[in-house]
Amino acid sequence: MKKATQEVYSSCSDEICDTELAKLAANGDGASFEVIMRRHNQLLFRTARGIVRSDEEAEDVAQEAWMQCWRALSRFRAESKLSTWLVRITVNEALGRLRRKSAQIIPLEAAMVSSDNDTRSALTQDAEGGPEFSVQRLQVRALLEARIDLLPEDFRCVFMLRAVEEMSVDEVAQVLDIPAATVRTRYFRARALLRESLAQEFDVAVGDVFSFAGERCNRIVSNVMARALEEGLLEGKS
Repeated sequence: MKKATQEVYSSCSDEICDTELAKLAANGDGASFEVIMRRHNQLLFRTARGIVRSDEEAEDVAQEAWMQCWRALSRFRAESKLSTWLVRITVNEALGRLRRKSAQIIPLEAAMVSSDNDTRSALTQDAEGGPEFSVQRLQVRALLEARIDLLPEDFRCVFMLRAVEEMSVDEVAQVLDIPAATVRTRYFRARALLRESLAQEFDVAVGDVFSFAGERCNRIVSNVMARALEEGLLEGKS
């Protein structure tokens, strides 16, 4: 089975590989699922991070989302890309956690009103001790991450998927179950709010926000594989 997994991984395009690997993983092939995880781990983590605003919580969300994905793989019909299916599960898990925590969310209507001084004030406050805009890229990135955390949830989620993960408008609309026009509006508004406080530094660091180091990836993979073994999701295990 491992040899078959390696052949699929090396000979197919990304979309075909995801589909074939999903079939193998649904039959208990852990190596196939690990390939899927390492390919999309950053996407799930960043998606979760953009919603829950905590590295540790995002790891927990990603791990739980991976477990849900594995349990449901037999029902994946490839009607959309595997990555889109994975993101939808992750978004639902992250939002569910926020609801369970009764997190305070800035209403969308309030954020859309130009006279909303609270939202504007929050986004223009100093972050991380008020670093100057002339600092090096690492500091700018930290500042950008802090500003993203201050965005209203609806804007933040769309921004993470569109700008950081570079998903298309239609993909984001499908994942969040909202009209494409709404995706465009929220994304435009999120960028406008960020630019008010970051000016030209916005575009410098956007691709690096919420970095996903190898250690974190390995930790998520290891934890999910251990849970899968306990639940009997691996081939030949009960």
